[in-house]
Amino acid sequence: MRIFVLGAGATGSLLAQLLERQGHTVWCGDRDPERARRFLGRRSTIPVTEVNARNLRGIVKVAKGCQLIVNASASVFNEIVLRAALRLRAHYMDLSSHLTRNPFKAEQFRYTKRFEEKSRAALINAGVAPGLTNLLVKRAADMLDELHSVRVRLYESTESEDPISQWSPEVSFDEAVSHPRVYRKGKFQLAKRFSEIEPFRFLEPIGTRRVVLAAQDEVATLPYFIPMQDLDVKIGGNEIDRLRRWHKQGKLSRSRGMARQRFPQTFSPKRIAKLIRQGILQNARFAAAVLVTGVKHGKKEDQHLLIRSDCMFPTLYQIRQQGRFTTPIAYATAHMAALFAKFFPRELAGVLAPEMLPPETRRAILSGIRNNSIRMTHKTTVLKHHSEDEEEI
Repeated sequence: MRIFVLGAGATGSLLAQLLERQGHTVWCGDRDPERARRFLGRRSTIPVTEVNARNLRGIVKVAKGCQLIVNASASVFNEIVLRAALRLRAHYMDLSSHLTRNPFKAEQFRYTKRFEEKSRAALINAGVAPGLTNLLVKRAADMLDELHSVRVRLYESTESEDPISQWSPEVSFDEAVSHPRVYRKGKFQLAKRFSEIEPFRFLEPIGTRRVVLAAQDEVATLPYFIPMQDLDVKIGGNEIDRLRRWHKQGKLSRSRGMARQRFPQTFSPKRIAKLIRQGILQNARFAAAVLVTGVKHGKKEDQHLLIRSDCMFPTLYQIRQQGRFTTPIAYATAHMAALFAKFFPRELAGVLAPEMLPPETRRAILSGIRNNSIRMTHKTTVLKHHSEDEEEI
């Protein structure tokens, strides 16, 4: 395919390189081509054109001729890029939702009819969380006759005394000042920021960590397509602990704006390499767990099951051993997005969340994960009672 990637930062630049490696013709657009070139590296021959993600005409001009346009910039630009894709009669893909129009439904769905009329597909939230987490929930749902609850648990940690953005600072700030979205007893709700603290046991070497509610996007799609009663997403790690501390001190609010010392720009690979050499940045980790409870009907009796999937992504140290200098979150998101692009459903039309993909496509994406140094395990436990087995969490 001919693919245009909008936003060549930490994630977009690596995604562009992975897509080129798959054999696609790739070019990028970014508001700061010089910075984008630093992320791509000197050896990369991928073209970069200056374009502002707010400029619909500009995007259409530089992306002309593409078959797929990927929004790897901030989700606030989703609707502009969706309209650009429609003008170009191109397929579309992004990594997350913005959720300002409706906090409980992805704004991209407003364009379903327009993409159906153009016979084009828009694949949304095609990263790790959301993205991979949605696929794992759907995998568990397919194994059950009734799905009761979904718990997504994430871990993000950076071994550094100073704040170092593993993700876009604008996205990190937006998530930090937004109220978490939850789905409880069949109803959408907004919860308190950094609330409902609980201990959660991740795979070793992470172990048991404290997690809190976070503003994630899974709640904005999954309950619409998979019947369930409860869904929430919680995050743990020193980065969320730092944000929670600033929140309690009154230093973290939308009205105060984004302080650059707390949300620095994402470092280029060269800068990350320098921080590692100086000992300022020692390591970083990223992990995800999805726990689904439900019922499998049997001839004699029903089985109450807990289906758990865990993903451990390469650490900063392991990524460095591969000869790359990027953060675990950017690495994981770019590799997942590349898999979504590899198996992009060009034969379909409309706006699709990952859980809406055909079964064979979902299986192909999950099968491709292990080829990218990502460790994924699944475990099914028969519960003695209808409630969740606390031993498993």
